[in-house]
Amino acid sequence: MHHSYNKPARVLHWLTAAIWLAVWSAGMLAVYARDWINPEHGLTITHKALAITLVVLVPLRIVWRLLHGSPGLPDSISPAMQQAAKLGHLAIYVVALVALPLSGWLWSSVADKPVMFLWLFQMPPLVAPAPDLYDAAKWLHVGLAWFCGAMIAGHILMALKHKWLDHDGVFESMWPRRG
Repeated sequence: MHHSYNKPARVLHWLTAAIWLAVWSAGMLAVYARDWINPEHGLTITHKALAITLVVLVPLRIVWRLLHGSPGLPDSISPAMQQAAKLGHLAIYVVALVALPLSGWLWSSVADKPVMFLWLFQMPPLVAPAPDLYDAAKWLHVGLAWFCGAMIAGHILMALKHKWLDHDGVFESMWPRRG
């Protein structure tokens, strides 16, 4: 029997998704359209100010998920695919929601650049400035960003597959409800 995620889980999912997609897009534009869109680094500052909120939001999601679980998948999904879904979600949490924001914070720390939490206060650096590690920190963050973009695109495509091809209720279990 397949059930839906509870309202707090859905709100946390969609809030995290909106922030993550906005931050990822802003980061890509900040780097790859730097001269055109980001010459004064305002987009980079916005990228970091929003991205750092994931450091607070994601642990809330994890705690909620551990305390409340998730609905089971339909029996029409094979055990191997159910295991793949669990591993895929774990990878999203670990890599896209934890490692990617932390790698950006690390990059800023190495570069001795501030990270503001929603423009309210400055986060402490993770490490002391280390110009000799700048290129490695940049490579790590940008490489993770591209990998995570592909992973999230796959997640979205699988959700749409459940909606349009499988019609198994998996998509609807996370979709916001009206009323």
